[in-house]
Order: sequence, then C-alpha cells, then structure tokens
Amino acid sequence: MTSASGNATGLEVVLSTLKNSHDVQSAVNILQILDELLSAGTGKRICYMISKGGSEALLHTLVNMTRISPPNYDVILPLMHLMVKVGQRDKKFGQKAQEIGTINETLSLLKHSLPHTKYVTPCLWVLKVYASSVATGAAMGKIGIPRLLLNLISPYTTRSTRAIRAATEGLSALLKSKWNSRRAVENGHIHRLLKLYQDWHQRDTQNKYIPIRKALLNCIKYITNIQTGKKAFLEADGMRVLLSTSRACGSNTDLHPVVKLATQIMRRCYPKSQLPVLTVRSCYSFALPNVADQQAPEHPGKSPQEGVAVKEDDEEQDDEDGIENEEPGCNEDDDDLETDLTRLRPNPEFDRPAEELKEYERLCPELVDYFEDLDAMSDDQSDSQDVASCSALFSAPGPHRCKKPRKWRKDLAEENSPKAHNPARSRRAHQTSPAPSDSGRESGSKNDCTPIQDSGPHPVAPSGGCTLNPTGQPVKDMHLKGSADSSKVRLHFQDLYNSKAQSVAGEECARSLDQSWPIGREHALQDTGSKLLEMRKEMIPFHDPYVYTHMAEKTKSATDYKTLAFPDYWGHVPPLYHEPLMGQWCGNQSDKIFEDIQRLVNPGDVLDRVVFDTESPSLVTSEADVSLKFYSNFESGNLRKAIQIRKYEYDLIMNADINTDLQHQWFYFEISSMKAGVPYRFNIINCEKTNSQFNYGMQPVMYSVHEALCGRACWARVGSDIYYYKNHYGRSGAAARGQKETSYYTLTFTITFLHSKDVCYLAYHYPYTYSTLMTHLHLLEELLNPDQVYFRHQILCSTLGGNNCPVITITASPGSQPEQLHQFWNRQYMVLTARVHPGESNASWVMKGTLEFLVSNDPIARSLRDSYIFKIIPMLNPDGVINGCHRCSLSGEDLNRQWSEPSPDLHPTIYHTKGLLSYMRSIDRTPLVYCDYHGHSRKKNVFMYGCSLKETLWQSGSSIDTATLNEDIGYRTIPKVLDKISPAFAINRCLFLVQKSREATARVVVWREIGVLRSYTMESTYCGCDQGKYNGLQIGTRELEEMGAKFCTGLLKLKKDALLCGKQLISQDTALLDFEHELQNVRYISHSDVSVDDEPPCPEEIDYYTDNCTEEDDDPIDLATELNASSEDELEVGKK
Repeated sequence: MTSASGNATGLEVVLSTLKNSHDVQSAVNILQILDELLSAGTGKRICYMISKGGSEALLHTLVNMTRISPPNYDVILPLMHLMVKVGQRDKKFGQKAQEIGTINETLSLLKHSLPHTKYVTPCLWVLKVYASSVATGAAMGKIGIPRLLLNLISPYTTRSTRAIRAATEGLSALLKSKWNSRRAVENGHIHRLLKLYQDWHQRDTQNKYIPIRKALLNCIKYITNIQTGKKAFLEADGMRVLLSTSRACGSNTDLHPVVKLATQIMRRCYPKSQLPVLTVRSCYSFALPNVADQQAPEHPGKSPQEGVAVKEDDEEQDDEDGIENEEPGCNEDDDDLETDLTRLRPNPEFDRPAEELKEYERLCPELVDYFEDLDAMSDDQSDSQDVASCSALFSAPGPHRCKKPRKWRKDLAEENSPKAHNPARSRRAHQTSPAPSDSGRESGSKNDCTPIQDSGPHPVAPSGGCTLNPTGQPVKDMHLKGSADSSKVRLHFQDLYNSKAQSVAGEECARSLDQSWPIGREHALQDTGSKLLEMRKEMIPFHDPYVYTHMAEKTKSATDYKTLAFPDYWGHVPPLYHEPLMGQWCGNQSDKIFEDIQRLVNPGDVLDRVVFDTESPSLVTSEADVSLKFYSNFESGNLRKAIQIRKYEYDLIMNADINTDLQHQWFYFEISSMKAGVPYRFNIINCEKTNSQFNYGMQPVMYSVHEALCGRACWARVGSDIYYYKNHYGRSGAAARGQKETSYYTLTFTITFLHSKDVCYLAYHYPYTYSTLMTHLHLLEELLNPDQVYFRHQILCSTLGGNNCPVITITASPGSQPEQLHQFWNRQYMVLTARVHPGESNASWVMKGTLEFLVSNDPIARSLRDSYIFKIIPMLNPDGVINGCHRCSLSGEDLNRQWSEPSPDLHPTIYHTKGLLSYMRSIDRTPLVYCDYHGHSRKKNVFMYGCSLKETLWQSGSSIDTATLNEDIGYRTIPKVLDKISPAFAINRCLFLVQKSREATARVVVWREIGVLRSYTMESTYCGCDQGKYNGLQIGTRELEEMGAKFCTGLLKLKKDALLCGKQLISQDTALLDFEHELQNVRYISHSDVSVDDEPPCPEEIDYYTDNCTEEDDDPIDLATELNASSEDELEVGKK
C-alpha cells in the first residue's frame, strides 16, 4: 500500500511540475520520462496517467509552450506525440481541450506551421483527437476548422501525403457532428469530396495511399448520415461514381476496406421504396369468430402501402444504432430477467373451474376406458385373439401394413371434441365443406373422415402437383395423366379417382427411371406404376401417396388450394451423404450488391416483368416465353409474387402470415421451365430478420421431380453465392407497428439446375405438412402390435380453420394381472408438443423421430413405454402449417405468446392443451416432463431452454441471497444426458432463465402454473452444427429424426429402475448415467450467451456491408512514425 501510494504521489508531482512549467528544457525532460514510462508499459499505464490528471497536464503545457515566440518545436513535437497517445485513450480529451482553451492555440500553431509540412502533420493529428468528441467537433466547426482542413486536401500527389492523410482523417472526425455535416452540404463539399476520391482512386495505381482514399470515403459517409447529405450525394451522381470505382477494385484484398465503405455509403443512400405489392398485409384473410370489435379484413387491393416515412434531419436517428431482435418484446438485457420471487417460484393454479376440466377425461382413456373393457371381459381369457378383441383401442397386429380393407378406428372416427364456447362460430364463405357441427360431435356421429380402402398397388403420377377433387366424391383409384413434357404434367385429384390410366407420364420421364426399360407412350401404366411403387416402398417408410391424397383432400385451407406439391405426394428419403456447410463470404457478395445498385444507376437494364402473382391468378404467359414458371398454391406453400429482373434473375416476395403484415421467413414454391446448366439468381426481398444462418453456411433445400423419378426422391441443400443483407425496401410506420422505421432484408442465392424443363421445389427448410403428419400417424398405427404398444389417436379440438388437432397416447399395453394393471395405472406422464410456429418444420422432423422411436422394438423404447405414458400433440398450429405461415395462426397471433390467457375461440389448440395439462394436475398426475419442440433460425446445433429460479437471480445480479433458497436441479439432468448421447446437442447453448417478456410462453407457463419442474423448449437449428460429430455439416432430416429418438433415450435417466435396459444403455455409453458429480454451481454464465427465448440474437458477429455504417474503432496513431515519415517526405520534396 505504501509503495503504491508513493508511486501515485510521485506521478502526480511530475504531472503538476509539467503543468506549471514554463521552462522548455524542464518540460522536455519530463516529457521524455513520461514517454519512456508509457512506451514500456501497456494501455493500463495510460489510463492510470489519465486518472491522475495526465490529460489536463499535457493540455496546459501546450498552452504554456505556444505562448513562447517563436514556437519551440523541440518541446512541441514530443508534447503533441504524448497528447495523441493519451488523447486516444481519454474519451473526454476533446471536452478538456475545449475547457482549457487548447483548441484555439492548436489552430494558431497549425496556421503558423503551414509552410513546414513536418510541423503541420502533428497539429492535424491533435485536432483529430480533439474531434473525437462530437460536441467538441461541432464547436471546432463553428470556428472554420473543417473548411481549413478541406483546403489542405489536394488532388492526387506524391508530396506531403502524410499531412494530407492527417487532414482527411481530421475532417472525417469533424463530420461526425451533424452540424458540421449540414454546413458541408450547404457549401457543396460533397461534390468536391467525390471528385477528390475519384482522382485519388484513378491515379493511385499502385494502391500506396489506401488510407487517404478510405478517409475520403469516411468523410462522405458521415455527411450522408443526414437526409440532406443523401440527397446531395445522389444529385452529385455519387452512386455512379462509387459503383464504377468499386467495381474497378475487383477482387484485390488490399482494397477490401475501401470497397466495404463505398458499399455501405451506396446502400445507405439508395432511396427507400415500397415493396412492389399493393399492401404488405397478407393477400389472404380469415374472418375471426366472436370478436366483437374486429374490423372486417381489408381486401388487399383496397389497402395500399403507406409511404415510407422520411425523417427530418433534426429528428433523424442513425439506422446503425444496433441490431434489434426481430421478436416482439424481446430484450437481451438483464433487465428482462424476472427477479420477483413470487413469480419465480412455481405457483400451480387452475385458470378455469374444476368442472370444466372434466371434459379432458376423454383424452386420458388409458385411465378409465381400458379398465372398463377389462372388467367386461370374460374371466376365461387365454388366447391373444380374445385379448385383442376386448378393446377397440388397438389396430390389428402385424409387422407390415395390413393389405385387407380396414376402417378407421372407432375412437378416431367418432371422437368427441371439446365443446366450442360459441357454437355459432363464423366460417369463411368460400369454405368448400364446413367442419362437423358441435352437436354432431356430441351425438357421437362420425366426422367426415371416410374409410380408406386399400386397393392393391397404387400407381403414382410423376407431376409437379396434384389438384384437389372439387366433386368431393370418394376416392376410388389413382392413375397417371401426362404428356411428353414432364414439366407440363400435373396430377389432379379428380383424375386420381377415375378408372385405369391410359398413358404414362411421358417418354422422357419414363426413360429417366431406368435407361434399360423400353418404355414408350403405349406402354401399360400398371407395370410402370408397380415398379415405381415398389421402389418407393423400399425407400420411403411410413408414406403412401394414396393415403396422403386422401388426407390432403380433407384438409381445409384459407387459401382454398387445389393442388398438392409433388414432394409431399411422392415422399422424401434423406440422402446417404452428409451435406457440409457452405463457405462464408466467398467474395462475391459485393458483386450481388453492385447488381442491385445497377438497377438504380441504369434502370433501363431492368426487365421488371411480373411472371407470377397470387393476387392476379389470370396472369398468362405466352408459349414463346422462356422465363421461369412459379407456383405456390398448395399446402404449406408460400410465394406471393415473382418479378423477372434480368434474363436469369428474379425478385421473389413472400406472403405475410394470414391476418398480419409481418412474419416473412418461410417460403415453399414450385419452379419449372428452366434450362440446364444456367445459373439463375433468386432474391427474396422481404425478409424481416436482422440476421440469418444463411450468412453462416446454410443453404435452402430443393426437390427435383426428375431426380425423384430416377430413384433419388429427396430434398437436398442447394445454392451458391448465398448472402443475406439489408435492402432498400422500407416498411412504413404502420406496418412496423409504430416502431422505428425498419428495412427489409434480401436473401439472395444462385441455383444451376441439372435438368431442362424439370419441375423443382424450393423451400426455406425441409417441408412437413399437416397432411404428411396425418398420413404418418395413420400408417404408423397400422404397423403396431397392440399386444405390445398402446397407441391411441384422438382429436384434441378443431382449429379455427376446421382442421383436427391430433393428440397421441403411447405407452406399453398392460398384462391382465392385477399387479400389472396397478403398474399401468401409476405410470407417470410425459407431454410433448411441437410445431406451434408453422415455419419451424424442423420441429416436426424431430417429432417424427420421437414417434417412430417410441413405438419401435428398441429395448430403450420398450423400457420407456413400460414406465411412462406419453401424451403427444405433434402439431399445435395446423392452420398455420397448412396455409404457409411462418409464426402465427389464422388469428394473426403467435400462439406461443398466448399460454397465460388463451382464448377458446381464437387459440383453441393452446386453450385445450393447457386444459389437458391442468386436468392431469387436478387428478395428481402432473407430467414429469413437458417439452415443446421448436426450430431456431439464428443459432447452430440443438439445445434447450428451461426454467430455474436461482440461475435467473444469479444472472440478473439480484441481491437476494440464493443460499437460502431451495431448488431441485433436476431440470439439468436431461440436457446433460443429451449432451453425452446426441451428436447434434450442445449443452453450452442451453439456458435456464425466466424472462418477463416470455412469461406467456409454453415453457414458462407450464413450469409456473402447472408445476412441471422439467419444462423445456428444445430448439433445433435450421442450419447445422459447429461441434461434435456433425461439426461443419448442415443438418438434415436424418439428423433431426435422430435427435427426436435421442431425446427419448435421455428420458430414461429419469426412470427410477432402469433394470436390464439401463444396463444396455450403460454399455453403449459408460459415462451416460454417471451423475455423481451433478453440477452444483452454475451461476457463472457468460453474458454473451444470455438468451431471451426461442429467437435470441445470433451470437456470431457479422458485417453485412450494407446493413449499417457502424462506427469502427480508429486505427491507433503512432505519431512518431508519422513525424519520421513526414520528415523523410519533406527531405524527398526538398531534393526534387
């Protein structure tokens, strides 16, 4: 302590002596000591000197030394050297200089030194340091310093370049002040700066003076921060100047900083415009029931976009103020963390009367009906046939799908849905068939599901789509309808149900199946269809085009689609190979952006021709038209408009979620009439998220009909030159719901198709439709042996759109002995849900893996069935999935924000799911685990969010003594197991925090109100993994399904008695069940990893080039080097 105090006192004495010194030699000696002291140490020494008044001492010394006439540069030069070194560390250096009066002294010294370049340069760098304070910079502008510095910047020269650089850097610092920028615009400086930049660019052929070119661009950048600056830039033809100079830079990596700055300026100055649509609202609407104050949805054509607001200079905020999270109410700060103990402690309570909960008894038949059937059975029950016939709960046993005609199970066909709170629910006028009435359900009448009858092999049509049967007649047969050109083949439902087909799907497609097949137009359909079907059966389990067609026919959509997408009809098989992540920032992004800017500079080069428009179905193209053909009016499809920009470039616009003007991310559409080997560029121009994994190696997925007919029926990752950046399309204040004006983002990618006139489908992620789910559940059930698996498919409720929301019960079938029945009765519940956000199709693939694993013969699956009863709601938002929404239901709301107070009319699936959970708690059967499957668009790997009282308090910095709080850390068990057994799972991404803004999500509500300790959201990446076995690979459906199975495996840790199955599990991974060193202290969490729910900001840093013009830290100035260089420059000039 004494030594430290002495050192501090010594430094203060030295600084005080320097401050009050008027003797040149004394000052020089002290400056030399300080320079050696600061040069020998780190930045901490400078900060320490600042804290002891070092900045003030140096500034006072400059005032004292400049009063000596003539100026003595032996002391002034080392003094300025220290001022620059210290001033770069002191954020208040400019303010201190203004208070002490050093600015005027420095300006006088600069003017006095103008004949001598060596003495001018340090003055200029000191002025730049002063200007680091915007307020000080504005004051410097009022005494004419910016004009003086501009006059020192000459056109290209090899003389005095160090002084020119210092002047340019100083001017750019001054122009950070909007006051100075306005004066620069008024004085016409933007035109002069553009001329200077163009001159230096053209004549600096050796790229020796890149810092000067960069500093000139910084001057232009700061001027264009204000609206009048942008206008002046455009009037001076700045876009053309920067575009031509940037393109001339080519791929020279040395010029990367220059191109980067120029691109930022051009994108910032690109005039904001509206999307080329009539309204940003969805082009579809849905009349909501029982909403008294609801206004009738406006027709898209009657609600034009509002003008994009232009802010006044005085009110303008830089749009580089930070990247906002796209989720409403999302807050990354610790202030969002809940710190109220009364809300952090689970407080189970019912949100409705106990009498109403009794209606959910029907969804737990395993607790009631099964035993009633057992009691009714004869005591003489010895053979398995009698056991099977005693209950209608099971389908026929057998390892293969039964070939005989069979009817829907009784409970599926006659299921009574919960009563609607208002039977007079309004329906769409254009809905083809109304949903079953409540009275019909109450009376036990069958719904409109007709029995599916197997009729032998099912021929399949190789087409781009299937049209729904408008007649509503029962399904009879399927057949192929085609032409010689596969791109014109479309499979219609009404054609599927007619008699035998008369032709095959074209010679070209037929031959593509097998070059050895002598298939022609006259070839019989049955042989081709049989071979196709046999091939499909071998490759695509749990998929049948005939069943899928039947399921899709019953699906009700707000878009009234009449077509099925071929991939959903035909099926998907994961490729045998892994698909690596794409390389990031391959160098062509600037070329893509320059092409966008070229549209403004040379508008005559743009075709701007609409080739597809959902709002103009009558749009017809000629036969001679060689442009691509687009289509999206099928289940889960989303493409609103396609505009041809250049011969092989198209702008695409996604449709907003129904009844909203937001949530643009999911896309799924058909493309045809392409040429093989030609690179096509696609720009999706109305993305909303501020960042995307497309910037980190993710690719969209594509399905080729041609490849499917060749036996390669799979979605594959495709695309090159993939970039995601902010564009010039602005969202009006109304569209942004009163928030700060925001911009849309562009996702651009290039695809080179392998086959001409193919039919291909592009999607954001692997599609998984509602009809696919219903097909999967039906076929899955047919494979089960009821003696082993208790599988019950029931209806939770009807959705707003009139579709059934399925709920599945899976457990092991009990024996007939009393002890076996008692064990069955006391099994704990596990509740799993998925797809509350329609665009998160990866969640459905994970759920598919979960379902298939739970009913499998795997020993772990058998053990889980013996121990638990699984209640699974695989699709919480069927309407959103069907209608191609990304995040919302038909009510236009995010269902995962409605769990606190769900409406039975507007949020029926959430209302009844919460009711089912509440019923379980009311009968003392609170689930052991609740997990909601989600997808994540801005992080890699798979991870979980949970709820923890202590971790939330620790992270929030609360003063509450957590040592006095008791908390079961069992919520960490499953994530720790998954981290050991699942290659895609990353425990370091898991968080267990409770946020105020997330109190209405499933995870928090089930934890708080239902009392489930292990309440999770499990997030699966759209992109890929950056750790473990799958490091560097994109995630596919195989890996997602594997994750679903691994999640089930992780649940085995919760089983109290693993027995033989547990031993087998240990043999697979000896470390799996060793949790003796359970984590006891987890309070040290990196702030950068703090998440706020299912869409936290992407943690990976990225430079969009176009997204913003954020302030960069200035390169540190080494004035000693600058002075030496200036001296050499002056000597060189003297020689010349």
